[in-house]
Amino acid sequence: MACLEKAQSSGWVYPTAVLCFYGFFANFKPAEPFLTPYLVGSYKNISEEQVTNILFPIWTYSYLALLLPVFLITDFLRYKPVIVVQGICLVINYVLLCFAQGMPAMKYLQFNNGMVTASEVAYFSYIYSVVSLDQYQKVTSYLRSTTLVGYTLGSTLGQLLLSVGNMPYFYLNAINLGTASVAFLSSFFLPMPRSGMFYKKESVAVSKQNNHCGTNGTVNSTTGTNTLSASPPDSIMLENNKKDKGLEHKTHSVASVLLQLWCSFKQCYSSRRLIYWSLWWAFATCGYYQIFNYTQLLWNHVEPSMNASVYNGGVEAVTTLVGAIASFSVGYVKLNWDIWGELALGMFSAVNAGAVYMMAFTNSIWVCYAGYVAFKASYMLLITITTFQIAANLSMECYALMFGVNTFVALVLQTILTAIVVDQNGLGLDIVTQFIIYGSYYVVVSVLFLIRGVYTMSHYKCGRTTSDSCEDFTRDPKVHVIFSDKL
Repeated sequence: MACLEKAQSSGWVYPTAVLCFYGFFANFKPAEPFLTPYLVGSYKNISEEQVTNILFPIWTYSYLALLLPVFLITDFLRYKPVIVVQGICLVINYVLLCFAQGMPAMKYLQFNNGMVTASEVAYFSYIYSVVSLDQYQKVTSYLRSTTLVGYTLGSTLGQLLLSVGNMPYFYLNAINLGTASVAFLSSFFLPMPRSGMFYKKESVAVSKQNNHCGTNGTVNSTTGTNTLSASPPDSIMLENNKKDKGLEHKTHSVASVLLQLWCSFKQCYSSRRLIYWSLWWAFATCGYYQIFNYTQLLWNHVEPSMNASVYNGGVEAVTTLVGAIASFSVGYVKLNWDIWGELALGMFSAVNAGAVYMMAFTNSIWVCYAGYVAFKASYMLLITITTFQIAANLSMECYALMFGVNTFVALVLQTILTAIVVDQNGLGLDIVTQFIIYGSYYVVVSVLFLIRGVYTMSHYKCGRTTSDSCEDFTRDPKVHVIFSDKL
């Protein structure tokens, strides 16, 4: 016990190690690449149309409904309880997959999975509340690497057990249940943060936000600990109104957090360049979620899992590895992203559109796999660039808020797309037609950002040409002679 307490007080190492351990086992999912074959096969005996038009849209709707409340509650509860809840939900997911039957259970599974996804904000934000600012870059790289390694190894193991060991899908889900249980138990060893990024115990952060927003700082003259006014309340009033003071303190805390969020929101979206990057983030993430959610259904349509060997796990492992290499290479690219960034977003969005079209129109499962690898690698490359460009210009609080807002906008767009294209109450289109629409969606995104990128580049070149002409004009010796004669 003494060793554990010593490790907990050692600084950033202990919480980072425990969170990486949790993230590795939470993302170690040998069964996930084979979810669709498992659902439409003899284990659950659900039709492909029911999975496409009924089950999977529930995840989108529940994720959208839960994201904003979970985002606010996460900071208020100081992250750890939400991570524990995420662990519980992961365990429930695989208990249902292993032992539950029927559509009602699978519908609840999709809702529960929305809670798991919405809670990811706690996993990626927790560490910033327990480590110092100079450790942010290091711990972020550790957390991202751990999740990628866990997912890659899990997918690889699943593919090996299926192809070499001929293991049934049920036992892959049983392994997932075990790894999810390990992740859940490890979450209890996380140290509890002293405060969140927005809900502060002291009034210092509130006073700074009030100054940024241009307020006079006077919020409540009766709450002595939380006002910027120097005048203390009367001692008799404090003695007689302790309960009222506690209630006012809570009310003031909520109001100050809302004020801080509003000020951070205005700061985040005050830059036109950040708005463009955020728009691409929202548009591209919307399309990525749709492709990621429904690609297994497309694979099963191109080559049914009952008639041929399935290599979904190997493809996911290769895709994650290629995406990680592409993301890592961003750090070595020497480019002025202020000038070329929007053009790059447009060009790679065109690559995404081509990859999705290739998946939709091919009859070869290997071409379909190749299109998915190209699509996901391109997305991971660009989302890394976008994240870096946004985070480099914002504080951690503003970045967390912008991450939440951009993700929320992406989910709103995805919900609209799902309700129209996928849901049985909408058009309820078949999977191939859906992917044709998703490819067209990326064409529109590509055209918009190519136009914007060409405009930005032309504006920069025109400005540079004008400045060079002025510089040459002032450096011309003949000009100086003429000016001197006239003077």
